[in-house]
Amino acid sequence: MANCIVRDWQGKEAGKASLDLKVAKEASALDLMHRAVLRQQAHTRQGTASTLTRSEVRGGGRKPYKQKGTGRARQGSVRTPLRPGGGIIFGPKPRSYSLAMNRKERRSALRTALMARIEDLVVVKDFAATLTAPKTKEIIDALGRLDVSATSKVLIILIKPSEAVQRSIRNLETVKLIAADQLNVFDLLHANKLVVGEDALAKIQEVYGDD
Repeated sequence: MANCIVRDWQGKEAGKASLDLKVAKEASALDLMHRAVLRQQAHTRQGTASTLTRSEVRGGGRKPYKQKGTGRARQGSVRTPLRPGGGIIFGPKPRSYSLAMNRKERRSALRTALMARIEDLVVVKDFAATLTAPKTKEIIDALGRLDVSATSKVLIILIKPSEAVQRSIRNLETVKLIAADQLNVFDLLHANKLVVGEDALAKIQEVYGDD
């Protein structure tokens, strides 16, 4: 179990909260998180690259020159891989890069990654509750009050952010917003700081607490 200090929108201490998630064994934790990140990155690859073999290239029905008497190597088609415009040998074809990882391992990797970043976790009560219109400067000022540098990579985790919050954050290149029930290992490990709403922390405990 990890205890966290809860801060209000002005950066002042407003209470305490706890997070209790079951993590992987120390001997297998790094390997588990590494495989989860590789799987997530592999699934972003489209795998649509495709080249034509000599049998698929258009043309090449005729023999480019006679078999003997030219002094050159014999050629049976102008679409041989040895000539410009010919087919490609062992070129890429559409494929899937997906990696297998069962649900229990995925959830364990996510819980382990989150608990590993507990020192960089900043819990905020009523995050941007007073923000009624998009205002990026208000988010930057709030991060400053929470001792979070706006130039560092920040992951903000909320339950259901309002449109004003979404539009305020989307202009910040180093700040990413994500829902509490849609966490992923890469974002948790990639960010320098995790800013979590107090209600979002309770949602994380509810969604990911049970194995």
